[in-house]
Amino acid sequence: MEAFLGLPALLLVALLGSGSVKITSGGRSRLVERLGKFDRELQPGLSFVLPMVEKVVSYESLKERVLDIPPQQCITRDNVSIEVDAVVYWQLLEHSRAYYSVDNLQAAMVNLVLTQIRAEMGKLDLDQTFTTRTEVNECLLRELDEATDPWGVKVTRVEMRDIVPSRGVQQAMEQQMTAEREKRAAILRSEGEKEAQLNEARGHAEALVLDARAQQEALLLEAEAQAKQQSTLARAKAEAALEIARALEASPRAEEALRLLLAKEWMAMGEQMAAAPAGSVLMVDPQSPAALLSALKAFQKSDS
Repeated sequence: MEAFLGLPALLLVALLGSGSVKITSGGRSRLVERLGKFDRELQPGLSFVLPMVEKVVSYESLKERVLDIPPQQCITRDNVSIEVDAVVYWQLLEHSRAYYSVDNLQAAMVNLVLTQIRAEMGKLDLDQTFTTRTEVNECLLRELDEATDPWGVKVTRVEMRDIVPSRGVQQAMEQQMTAEREKRAAILRSEGEKEAQLNEARGHAEALVLDARAQQEALLLEAEAQAKQQSTLARAKAEAALEIARALEASPRAEEALRLLLAKEWMAMGEQMAAAPAGSVLMVDPQSPAALLSALKAFQKSDS
């Protein structure tokens, strides 16, 4: 009879003993209340609680967690409707403060993030929401971290994933982008045509300059050649005249032959001198070799 009565007692003690042993995993925490009042926080490892007196009221992870914020309709400063969603990374630092400060921590954080996102989007124009995303993320991080500090929560990072304007705004943006691309293309085409025309004009001008220089050099070369030719011819004539003069001085008999030669060629030389546009005219009597000799000597002096 005593053995029969002792069996239920042993079972009761075993059940109570198994409920009083608590094993907490790493990175997690348990809150224990004693008679309805917070008593302690169980750290990772083996712990014991008093049956019927103490109770574990919360079992939470202390690791960093991800809070997915659903898409939220927002109005920008220029009255454009957009849809924004975000991701919040947070960590529970003080389990007891989070449990006793707010009833539903995750729901409270979602509502807080949505409120902050709407407030920040209302401060920006539509274009700024796309260009200042990093600044908005940093601002949300500061504000959320400050707001959740009384709950024992640390917000480590905030990332806005998608900013989607309404369908009408998207069509207007696409038209604007198309017009901007067409404008840039037209500008590039006009600049290309302008550059081509300028290059063509420069090439034509350079060709004219080179042609003019070539003609000028050709004229200079031709003039120099003619001058050298005339100078050479004049020297040859002068030397020939001197030879004739020397012959006359050396042989008086050559005077008669010279007179006949001069009489033959005098008419042709007179015609050439008369047709010349400018120059000196040599007036000599063809019958007087002495006069011819004097004229040749004078011509030699003037040529030198």
